[in-house]
Amino acid sequence: MLQPKKTKFRRQQKGRMKGNAQRGNQLAFGSFGIKSLETMWITGRQIEAARQAVTRYMKREGQIWIRIFPDKPITKKPAEVRMGKGKGAPEGFVAPVTPGRIIIEAEGVPYEVAKEALRLAAQKLPVTTKFIVRRDFTETEN
Repeated sequence: MLQPKKTKFRRQQKGRMKGNAQRGNQLAFGSFGIKSLETMWITGRQIEAARQAVTRYMKREGQIWIRIFPDKPITKKPAEVRMGKGKGAPEGFVAPVTPGRIIIEAEGVPYEVAKEALRLAAQKLPVTTKFIVRRDFTETEN
């Protein structure tokens, strides 16, 4: 499961995610990708499930890049605990994702294979996504 090796602070405030992605919104490595269309927190487990779905379908051919990393700690207080007494213990890590953010990129497989692999990955994620292709992509490259 993805998580930082160490963090400066154990707990973090929730924050607000408004507007569209200002960075990480263009294909940088591969020819295909999935782009988020909504705002949400994506957990390390969800990212790992999506990664496994892609690698299984692509039969470990080609290459994939995961463009998000869960580095925001999320805390949770135990069930049936009264209000107060401080913030809860860290429970896991999430990656805040805003619309336009590229989540996964793929390269080195045919168009149909990449489209299906990324569709399977998108099913594992809590956001609606859009399949995108590099502007100068031609099928003869593979």
